Amino acid sequence: MDVNTILRNKGRSVAMIHSAATIERAVGLLRARGIGALVVSDDGESVDGIISERDIVDALAVYGGELLALQVSEVMTRPAVTCSPDDSVAELMAEMTNRRIRHLPVVHNGRLCGIVSIGDLVKSRLDEIEYEAHSMRSFIAGAA
Repeated sequence: MDVNTILRNKGRSVAMIHSAATIERAVGLLRARGIGALVVSDDGESVDGIISERDIVDALAVYGGELLALQVSEVMTRPAVTCSPDDSVAELMAEMTNRRIRHLPVVHNGRLCGIVSIGDLVKSRLDEIEYEAHSMRSFIAGAA
Protein backbone atom coordinates (compact mmCIF):
# COMPACT_ATOMS: atom_id res chain seq x y z
CA MET A 1 0.00 0.00 0.00
CA ASP A 2 1.21 3.52 -0.72
CA VAL A 3 0.47 7.10 0.30
CA ASN A 4 -1.80 7.61 -2.73
CA THR A 5 -4.14 4.94 -1.38
CA ILE A 6 -4.28 6.60 2.04
CA LEU A 7 -4.99 10.02 0.51
CA ARG A 8 -7.75 8.57 -1.65
CA ASN A 9 -9.45 7.29 1.50
CA LYS A 10 -8.84 10.19 3.90
CA GLY A 11 -8.76 13.10 1.49
CA ARG A 12 -6.13 15.63 0.53
CA SER A 13 -7.12 18.46 2.81
CA VAL A 14 -4.20 19.97 4.73
CA ALA A 15 -4.38 22.35 7.69
CA MET A 16 -1.94 25.16 6.92
CA ILE A 17 -0.68 28.32 8.54
CA HIS A 18 1.37 31.28 7.32
CA SER A 19 4.87 31.67 8.75
CA ALA A 20 4.07 35.18 10.01
CA ALA A 21 1.07 34.00 12.05
CA THR A 22 1.44 33.94 15.81
CA ILE A 23 1.91 30.84 17.90
CA GLU A 24 -1.35 31.81 19.61
CA ARG A 25 -3.09 31.43 16.24
CA ALA A 26 -1.35 28.10 15.61
CA VAL A 27 -2.41 26.76 19.01
CA GLY A 28 -5.98 27.87 18.32
CA LEU A 29 -6.03 26.06 14.97
CA LEU A 30 -4.53 22.88 16.41
CA ARG A 31 -7.13 22.82 19.17
CA ALA A 32 -10.09 23.73 16.96
CA ARG A 33 -9.27 21.03 14.42
CA GLY A 34 -8.14 18.43 16.95
CA ILE A 35 -4.86 17.83 15.13
CA GLY A 36 -1.20 17.65 16.10
CA ALA A 37 0.55 19.65 13.37
CA LEU A 38 0.12 22.38 10.79
CA VAL A 39 1.99 22.69 7.52
CA VAL A 40 3.61 26.10 7.24
CA SER A 41 3.14 27.54 3.77
CA ASP A 42 3.25 31.14 2.68
CA ASP A 43 1.92 30.47 -0.81
CA GLY A 44 -0.48 27.58 -0.09
CA GLU A 45 1.45 25.24 -2.41
CA SER A 46 4.98 24.78 -1.09
CA VAL A 47 6.05 23.44 2.29
CA ASP A 48 8.08 26.05 4.17
CA GLY A 49 8.10 24.02 7.39
CA ILE A 50 5.85 22.29 9.88
CA ILE A 51 4.78 23.24 13.37
CA SER A 52 3.74 20.50 15.74
CA GLU A 53 2.64 20.20 19.31
CA ARG A 54 6.18 19.09 20.14
CA ASP A 55 7.65 22.26 18.58
CA ILE A 56 5.31 24.36 20.70
CA VAL A 57 6.07 22.51 23.95
CA ASP A 58 9.82 22.73 23.30
CA ALA A 59 9.52 26.46 22.63
CA LEU A 60 7.39 26.92 25.76
CA ALA A 61 10.30 25.61 27.82
CA VAL A 62 12.56 28.26 26.25
CA TYR A 63 10.26 31.29 25.92
CA GLY A 64 7.68 30.76 28.65
CA GLY A 65 4.67 33.06 28.49
CA GLU A 66 6.21 35.12 25.68
CA LEU A 67 5.74 32.18 23.31
CA LEU A 68 2.19 33.00 22.22
CA ALA A 69 3.27 36.31 20.69
CA LEU A 70 6.09 34.81 18.62
CA GLN A 71 5.71 34.09 14.91
CA VAL A 72 5.35 30.54 13.65
CA SER A 73 8.58 31.01 11.67
CA GLU A 74 10.49 31.36 14.96
CA VAL A 75 9.34 27.98 16.28
CA MET A 76 8.58 25.75 13.28
CA THR A 77 10.71 22.85 12.13
CA ARG A 78 12.43 23.51 8.85
CA PRO A 79 13.03 22.02 6.51
CA ALA A 80 10.08 19.72 7.00
CA VAL A 81 10.59 16.07 6.23
CA THR A 82 8.20 15.25 3.38
CA CYS A 83 7.16 12.20 1.42
CA SER A 84 5.90 11.35 -2.04
CA PRO A 85 2.49 9.94 -2.98
CA ASP A 86 4.30 6.84 -4.27
CA ASP A 87 6.10 6.07 -0.98
CA SER A 88 5.10 2.84 0.72
CA VAL A 89 3.46 2.66 4.14
CA ALA A 90 6.25 0.40 5.42
CA GLU A 91 8.97 2.85 4.33
CA LEU A 92 7.23 5.78 5.97
CA MET A 93 6.52 3.92 9.20
CA ALA A 94 10.25 3.20 9.49
CA GLU A 95 11.16 6.79 8.60
CA MET A 96 8.76 8.27 11.14
CA THR A 97 9.95 5.89 13.84
CA ASN A 98 13.62 6.65 13.16
CA ARG A 99 13.10 10.41 13.09
CA ARG A 100 10.57 10.39 15.95
CA ILE A 101 8.03 12.41 13.96
CA ARG A 102 4.30 11.88 13.59
CA HIS A 103 3.35 13.90 10.48
CA LEU A 104 4.64 13.98 6.92
CA PRO A 105 3.46 16.49 4.33
CA VAL A 106 2.99 14.81 0.95
CA VAL A 107 4.65 16.62 -1.94
CA HIS A 108 4.33 15.92 -5.66
CA ASN A 109 6.24 17.98 -8.24
CA GLY A 110 7.12 20.53 -5.56
CA ARG A 111 3.50 21.07 -4.53
CA LEU A 112 1.78 20.08 -1.31
CA CYS A 113 -0.91 17.50 -2.05
CA GLY A 114 -1.76 16.03 1.36
CA ILE A 115 -0.47 14.99 4.75
CA VAL A 116 -0.18 11.64 6.49
CA SER A 117 0.15 10.94 10.19
CA ILE A 118 1.52 7.91 11.97
CA GLY A 119 -2.12 7.12 12.83
CA ASP A 120 -3.02 7.07 9.13
CA LEU A 121 -0.15 4.67 8.42
CA VAL A 122 -1.00 2.35 11.31
CA LYS A 123 -4.68 2.28 10.31
CA SER A 124 -3.72 1.50 6.73
CA ARG A 125 -1.43 -1.33 7.80
CA LEU A 126 -4.07 -2.78 10.14
CA ASP A 127 -6.67 -2.69 7.36
CA GLU A 128 -4.22 -4.49 5.07
CA ILE A 129 -3.51 -7.19 7.68
CA GLU A 130 -7.24 -7.65 8.34
CA TYR A 131 -7.90 -8.06 4.61
CA GLU A 132 -5.12 -10.64 4.33
CA ALA A 133 -6.44 -12.57 7.35
CA HIS A 134 -9.97 -12.53 5.95
CA SER A 135 -8.71 -13.78 2.57
CA MET A 136 -6.78 -16.59 4.22
CA ARG A 137 -9.79 -17.63 6.32
CA SER A 138 -11.97 -17.66 3.20
CA PHE A 139 -9.40 -19.73 1.32
CA ILE A 140 -9.08 -22.25 4.16
CA ALA A 141 -12.86 -22.51 4.57
CA GLY A 142 -13.23 -23.09 0.82
CA ALA A 143 -10.54 -25.77 0.77
CA ALA A 144 -12.07 -27.75 3.65
